[in-house]
Amino acid sequence: MPRKRNFGYLLLTLLVISGLAGTPTDNSLSKKERKYAADLMKETKSDVIKAVKGLSEPQLNFKTAPDKWSIKECVYHIAISEKNLWGILETTMKGAANPEKRSEIKMTDEQLVKMMEDRSFKVKTSEPLEPKNTSYKSFDEALDDFKTNRANHIKYLKATTEDLRNHVVHMSFGWLDCYQLCLMIASHSNRHTQQINELKADSVYPK
Repeated sequence: MPRKRNFGYLLLTLLVISGLAGTPTDNSLSKKERKYAADLMKETKSDVIKAVKGLSEPQLNFKTAPDKWSIKECVYHIAISEKNLWGILETTMKGAANPEKRSEIKMTDEQLVKMMEDRSFKVKTSEPLEPKNTSYKSFDEALDDFKTNRANHIKYLKATTEDLRNHVVHMSFGWLDCYQLCLMIASHSNRHTQQINELKADSVYPK
């Protein structure tokens, strides 16, 4: 019995040393990186929820023009983008690390967030991310989906030991590492929260 117990202690020690017990490795995020991304995710989640709290159906469906999005459609887009962009991250992380592509990354973390949150920077969304092409049947369904997914993404960022920095992916506007993709997801919702607040500030927005 003592021999088995000693073997168990030895095995646990080896697992901890090798990082197989879930402890951060050299390629894990730093505490600063982890906190920055998780905080940005939390703050932008709260901003979405605050911006749409207590809105009536006429307010949710208000548009400044027939070809513009309503607040409800903005939330549909935020929710489906959260899901689909995270799917890109998961697919990329399942593949081999490609640190040789890091030289293709042209933006710092801060520049990426600033660009995403700048409403003067215009990007045509892809067809699957158009509100009309989502499967959501109601505003509540879309908002709940966003809340659930964002909460899971925050948990992931707080605990992951995966090598996000050395998995690099090509997006429509350039190359990002998967940590930056997390920042993009967070700042993307901020971008459309601004859009929601612009609608609420319109002179003919329903009161």
